[in-house]
Amino acid sequence: MNWIPLTSISQIDEIIQRSKEVPCAIFKHSTRCSISSMAKYRLEDDWNFPTTQVEPYFLDLIAHRDISAAIADKFSVWHESPQLLLIREGECTYDASHLDITVDELSEEFVVSNG
Repeated sequence: MNWIPLTSISQIDEIIQRSKEVPCAIFKHSTRCSISSMAKYRLEDDWNFPTTQVEPYFLDLIAHRDISAAIADKFSVWHESPQLLLIREGECTYDASHLDITVDELSEEFVVSNG
């Protein structure tokens, strides 16, 4: 799995634009939380999406709390950690947190969205 580091607020607008071509997943990770580490490990271990289907972005929210707050504001989601958001066509169409973060759940979102 090749994470794209999310390190500046300006990348949020880039993700919005990019999501009009390919869905973008944002994983908000707390480096101080064992549940977040477990969710990250499970994502990385089970990830089976080619980058042409989903582009994965990684946010270290301890280092970039400002970006995390901007994401919550921009996509009208409650801030949680860990958290996985799926951005499609510029909108957050899916979010999960804590142990609800799984590749199976994200895959199901594609089945539901694509009919």
